[in-house]
Amino acid sequence: MAKLVLVRHGESIANRDNVYTGWNDVPLSKKGIEQAKNAGLKVEKIAEFAPTHIHTSVLSRAIMTADIIADVCSFLYLPITKTWRLNERHYGALRGINKDVSKKIFGTKQVLEWRRGFDSVPPLLTQPVQDRRYQKYDMRLMPQGESLHQTQERLMPYFWDHIAPELMAGHDQLVVAHGSSLRALIKKIENISNKDIVKVEVPNAEPIVYTFDSDLHIIKKEILH
Repeated sequence: MAKLVLVRHGESIANRDNVYTGWNDVPLSKKGIEQAKNAGLKVEKIAEFAPTHIHTSVLSRAIMTADIIADVCSFLYLPITKTWRLNERHYGALRGINKDVSKKIFGTKQVLEWRRGFDSVPPLLTQPVQDRRYQKYDMRLMPQGESLHQTQERLMPYFWDHIAPELMAGHDQLVVAHGSSLRALIKKIENISNKDIVKVEVPNAEPIVYTFDSDLHIIKKEILH
């Protein structure tokens, strides 16, 4: 058996201000830092949880949360991988817009579909994000906006190549990422339907603990509120 612990980052300043973030790089708010510390205390109490690796995105809010959790849990010695494949869903041209304002511009129904639907794609940017953290990658891989389905498609290769083999070998893993990227992962590992994923929410800094058998069947799931 092995445990996979998923943690959404603490509140970011964009969460605080009710703004679409996506691949925008924003730090944790003061509240978010405290949430990350509390998440670390919860992770520290998970029985027989001894991760061999930490996985996070290349965005500051997730990295900061991962570092705080690692510090609280004395996991700073562990290897950590930062990958764009665990980035938040790319919200395209919506990023940086207040969510309430977007409802006035596009309509509540359309915004709900973009935010919660599985295949709905928000308005796209005119070109991929220009940021040095992505310069080493093929720009054809870089999205200009994503549905949750597309987020899942770019995330799952990393899961199957780097996380699943460790779990199948009996090695606990810790993933610190984002609301939508974790929803995309949860949809796959729990086999949630396109319709039902709309109702799945991943709160900030509340660890989700999965216990798997060696064939990656879920034995137990627990959310640490």
